[in-house]
Amino acid sequence: MRSREADMLRESESGLPTDQIARRLSLSGATVRNYLSNAISKVGAHNRIDAARIARDAGWL
Repeated sequence: MRSREADMLRESESGLPTDQIARRLSLSGATVRNYLSNAISKVGAHNRIDAARIARDAGWL
């Protein structure tokens, strides 16, 4: 998992919406959605919260 994908998952754990994550990280909302989509696909999750849990359990976060 790439570093930025992990960053997005960490931010997602707080439950913030995508636009707020984008503002916190000085990225566009589309960029955040792309990173999250990639991370969700890589870990085989159903959503970003599930992806964050899977990644944390695997020691990637």
